[in-house]
Amino acid sequence: MPVWWAVFEKVLIANRGEIAVRVIRTCRELGIATVAVYSELDREALHVRWADEAYALGGQSAAESYLNTAAILDAVERSGADALHPGYGFFSENADFARAVSGRGVTFVGPPPEAIEIMGDKISSRRAAEAAGVAGVPGHTEPVTDPAEVAEFGARHGWPVAIKAAFGGGGRGMKVVAGPEETAAAMESAQREAQAYFGRPDIYLEKYLDWPRHVEMQVLADTHGNALWLGERDCSSQRRHQKLIEESPAPAFPEDIRQAMGEAAVTVAKACGYVNAGTVEFLFQDGDFFFLEMNTRLQVEHPVTEMVSGLDLVELQLRVAAGEPLAFSQGEVRRDGHAIEVRINAEDPSGGRFTPSPGRIEELKPPGGPGVRLDAGYESGDTVSQYYDNLMAKLVVWGADREAARRRMLRALDEMVVTGVATTIPADRIILEHPDFVAARHSTRWVEDVVDLSSLTATAAASPSPEGDDVPRVLREVTAEVDGRRYTVKLWVPEVSSGAVNGGRKGMRPPRPRTTDSGTGSGTVIVPMQGTVVKVLVALGDAVEVGQTICVLEAMKMENAIVAEKAGTVTEVKVAAGDSVGAGDVVAVIE
Repeated sequence: MPVWWAVFEKVLIANRGEIAVRVIRTCRELGIATVAVYSELDREALHVRWADEAYALGGQSAAESYLNTAAILDAVERSGADALHPGYGFFSENADFARAVSGRGVTFVGPPPEAIEIMGDKISSRRAAEAAGVAGVPGHTEPVTDPAEVAEFGARHGWPVAIKAAFGGGGRGMKVVAGPEETAAAMESAQREAQAYFGRPDIYLEKYLDWPRHVEMQVLADTHGNALWLGERDCSSQRRHQKLIEESPAPAFPEDIRQAMGEAAVTVAKACGYVNAGTVEFLFQDGDFFFLEMNTRLQVEHPVTEMVSGLDLVELQLRVAAGEPLAFSQGEVRRDGHAIEVRINAEDPSGGRFTPSPGRIEELKPPGGPGVRLDAGYESGDTVSQYYDNLMAKLVVWGADREAARRRMLRALDEMVVTGVATTIPADRIILEHPDFVAARHSTRWVEDVVDLSSLTATAAASPSPEGDDVPRVLREVTAEVDGRRYTVKLWVPEVSSGAVNGGRKGMRPPRPRTTDSGTGSGTVIVPMQGTVVKVLVALGDAVEVGQTICVLEAMKMENAIVAEKAGTVTEVKVAAGDSVGAGDVVAVIE
């Protein structure tokens, strides 16, 4: 491939966490200046510390910050950025946002708004794929607004039925309904999650296959009519429809199916006039594959494709956005060895519950050695907030074959140290060592239906207590905001408070003891994590049974049912919808 010059002078990354850091890295290599944006809670986040400039968006929640169009466009104008990279999630699949960016004369590093409208909307993407001759999973091609529509669909196609967000992906806003009695509550929950994560509550329906594999195809298209597929990724190891482990190439996957799926993915991309990097997702079962959706953005799991292809997908995104033609053909795409990615989420997998685990990271020590890569959005001392996605980092390894990669991943997981918050690492080890995974007999339902995590215990270490005040002063770099722009200055501060100056990293009170998802069994119902109460389902004097939902708590963009562990009568209800709670707070009392 030829040596390229910098195609943009300054790129604003309209995102946070590891994907913002990922984009910054490539921009640095290309000599492109970077601009970060941040919420009040992210003032000292890693992506902010790494960027050349940073601008405050205000607010704490995603709606107040990273989904605030006016604030982001203001940062674009003030920074003088000539391009904007949306990352994934937030506004990455929002056609109105892409138009607003382009309307300012700034390049949107992604597909044209028209392609986002066709493929970013999961309903219209099904229509487009079917029109191009690529069959999809049986489902609705209209938004669903009435629970009766779900019941009718289930009666016609069979249960279970998947309710999915129309304007998003990654399992956010997806609910699986086993029967008509669950439809109303599932629809309401799916709409809330879709609104919180994608800014749109629209949902649609699909038949839920009984044992499929989730296989997706990375595509890349330029403005000169070239469209290629770069290889597939198997993302079948999932929990709550959230991917846990991804790999490339897909194991035990016939070559003729691989070629046919790649060609189908390119067909879908061309049908909607697609440009830039995108992913066409399929379900594969019994030798057949079905179009699922197209994600009109960079995927979380893109590093496994990079590891086996030797390509930098972010660099290619920037090149294509600048109008350059692809410098290689389909026949020149190489796929060497095998790569596996493990998502390291701030979740407590104890008992297989995967409870959100926000808090301060005491230590984050990355693994090393050959063929190991860590894409992280946090470092030691940073805080994982309840208001955002729980993804902390992605650990990726490469091996000459799948077994070599699997063993390397186990070694890397052994080396990685994370304290202060619970993570999914213990569950990842169990999955990777399971005979079904080794033999590639897994599916999207396998983790929940087969893998036994009931005896798993993974607790977070407590934060240390603050030290005394009688300590020497040291010179520290701290940050200040002037007219909304972030500046770094040097101050002499007490050593123990240096972390407090830099975003409150030291001296924070220890988290409350972790508990089960529904209380202690004594009738005192408590919550295991920080979050916001979105719905209270009981009232004073109600009779409740064991396992009955008391309230619904939103944490890290996911809804969690807080249930009773004791049957009896509700004698106290201590929260209402909209209340913020912390780990260990009492929400109700049952006697």
